[in-house]
Amino acid sequence: MYELEIMIVLIVAAVILILFGASVKKVNQYEKGIVERFNAYEKMVEPGLRMIVPFVERIYRVNMREQVIDVPPQEIITEDNVVVTIDAVIYYQVVDAKRAIYEIEDFELGIVKLAQTTLRNIVGEMSLDVCLTSREKINVELRSVLDQATDKWGTKVNRIELQRIDPPQDIQLAMHKQKTAEQERRQLRLLATGRKEAAEQEKLGAILTAQGEKQSAILQAEGEAKAVELVADAQAKAIKAVSEAANTYFKENAQLNKKLDVVRDTFSQQTKVVVPANSDILNVIGLEGAVLPLKTQSKQSDGSTSN
Repeated sequence: MYELEIMIVLIVAAVILILFGASVKKVNQYEKGIVERFNAYEKMVEPGLRMIVPFVERIYRVNMREQVIDVPPQEIITEDNVVVTIDAVIYYQVVDAKRAIYEIEDFELGIVKLAQTTLRNIVGEMSLDVCLTSREKINVELRSVLDQATDKWGTKVNRIELQRIDPPQDIQLAMHKQKTAEQERRQLRLLATGRKEAAEQEKLGAILTAQGEKQSAILQAEGEAKAVELVADAQAKAIKAVSEAANTYFKENAQLNKKLDVVRDTFSQQTKVVVPANSDILNVIGLEGAVLPLKTQSKQSDGSTSN
């Protein structure tokens, strides 16, 4: 009897624990919980520990973080009948947990299928060249269509990125050859431009050098002319100084020299000249001392005659 009571207590305790575990639910911080009672929407609960009635209520947890969906690669025919393979990635976020649960059965699958269909419509209206150079345009148009279509599902498409757009292998090879030829042509153009610029720089350098030499020659000629002018001025000043000195100090001597020339010419003709005793010419010819004796002798001679 005692053992039966213990078993009953243990069973009751186990049932209570099971019921308690079934009634306590945890909603994470990045989630929102939707509570259903008898398979009908009851309420929405915030993150944390939440209590529900076991076997009567149940809770769905919806991830509210931004999520990524990798759209499988698909082959699409462009406007010019070229098959391209496009691989895309979709970034979306649930903004209304209730509509995400009740408006569509599998919104991730719905987004993928809608993206593939929209990509076929957009790329099918483009040529290969436009498709390869219009990634951003395709992203914007695809995002606009998906965001508008998924709004009723309680989701928001934040952005879409095309990972790759692959044309057929033969077209890739032709594009590679074209790209190589274009790079070679650009390299040759740059080389020719560089040579032209180098020639222009060399020509400009020669012109600058010639101008510098010309300027240097002009400055040198001006310097030499200035030097000649200064020398000429100096010589003129020297000649002027000599002339002034000659006029000042040698004018009288020059006159005496002229008189001597006249006396010399006269004496050479044995002509008698009467020279005054006080004449400067006697000093020049060295007869000033001899004049007095001559005068004395003359007087004596006169006196003896008179006696």
